[in-house]
Order: sequence, then C-alpha cells, then structure tokens
Amino acid sequence: MNKCKWSIFAGLCAFAMFTLCTVPVNAQSEAVKAKAPVYTYVANWQIPRTHWAEMRKDDGSNAVFAKALEDGTISGYGFDENMVHSADGWTHDNWWTANSMAGLIKVLEALYEAGGANSPALESATKHYDLVMVSRYYNWKPGTYKNAIVQVSSYKLKENAPDDAYTSVCSEVVAPLLEKMLADGIIVEYEIDTEAVHTSAPGTFMIVTVSAHPEDVDKLNASIQAVLKEHPLEGVAFGAVTSSKAHHDELALGIATFK
Repeated sequence: MNKCKWSIFAGLCAFAMFTLCTVPVNAQSEAVKAKAPVYTYVANWQIPRTHWAEMRKDDGSNAVFAKALEDGTISGYGFDENMVHSADGWTHDNWWTANSMAGLIKVLEALYEAGGANSPALESATKHYDLVMVSRYYNWKPGTYKNAIVQVSSYKLKENAPDDAYTSVCSEVVAPLLEKMLADGIIVEYEIDTEAVHTSAPGTFMIVTVSAHPEDVDKLNASIQAVLKEHPLEGVAFGAVTSSKAHHDELALGIATFK
C-alpha cells in the first residue's frame, strides 16, 4: 500500500515520536519481535483528472483480489486516492499483500489475464511506477474499511547509521507505539516497509498506517502528544540516524480489505 502512510502524524512527530529512541523500552512497552516477512506490491498511477471518476469503478480487479484473498494467496488488498498532490506525483494506487513473492506474482498475472491493466483509466496514465515492499513489523484488524485514511512517511538511514539502527527503531520504538494504537482502535493496520526489489538506494523505509475514520488522525496525534508528555526526552536520536533531506509524507483516502 503506498504506501502506503502517516503524513499528518509525521508533521507532528518526525521530530517528536522518534526521540522516543532515547527512552528505555520498558518505560513504554515491550519490544515487538520481527515476524515472518509479508510482501506488498504497489502499483502507482498518475491519472488525468478527467479520468478520476473512472478509477472508482470496478474494472474486474475486485474479483481477482477477492478470489485471491479467499484462497489464501493474499492477505490484503486495497485502492487509494492521493489527497495531497504534487506536480509529478501519483494520484491513485492499488496494492496487495502476500506471504510470499510467488503470491504477489500470481495475482499480477491474474490481473493481466482479466484485462484489469488495460482499463481506459489506466491507459490514460501519464506516469506509472511499481514498488515491491517487504515488512517484518506489521499487524492489522481483519475487515473491509471504506474511506479509510492511509498515511505514509518515508525515511532514509544515514550512511553512518549503526547496523542495528533500523531494527532498534522498529522493534523498540515505532512498533510498540503502533501496537498500542491498534489495540486502542486508532488505527486498523500498520506496517514498516523496506524495498524487496530496490528501485531506489537501500536504506529507505516507510511507516504506513491505516485509520478507519478521519477523526482517528486527530486521536493518533493526541496519543503521540500524551506519550511525549509522559516521557520528556533529551536529544533527537532519530535525527542522528536518518537524513531529513530524504523524508517525505503521503496522505490518501482508501479502501482496504484485510483477512
């Protein structure tokens, strides 16, 4: 998903949340262990505005995804509309998640066979690019969520970052906080992604969240503020291992289904 995911969050927390790295894990919650990898295929499209309405129509992809979800080939799928547009950025995406690369490829082949990739709206695209992501820190609540708020924040580790910087940030800081938000119903899914197929330089990771309602975005921010109030911090540990120049956010409106 383009992922997708935590733009408003990052506006407040690019500084704040990740300073939590300086707080002992037990002061917040238990560290989250890495899970078996899940893979996500994200197809990003830049669609002319005159075709946006067509992107909301079913082009046959839903049937492909629903079948793949039912037979266990994938564990989730969705469609997103970008809410914060840039001159050269994507306007729409579709994504699906599987426990293996084989699962991703099987669905991609099924979409081609069903003709979903040849819809008039997609053929109108002025730009297109794909991402294949892998995550070992993730969780979700099963169900279908319409008009969900998808937030993505992308970061890049500095070249001199410690070898365990990514694992430490994920397991001891980000994932425990997101697990609490999931339990509190503020989000319905999260994942921390890196590229499985590198189309950009290694070291980039994306923090993705899905919230069921717009109000949950404000709850998410309030939750972060509460953590910061409870744990006053010194220094910015996150800034020591990531490059602020490489940071960017995305905010999208989506439909997501998780099994």
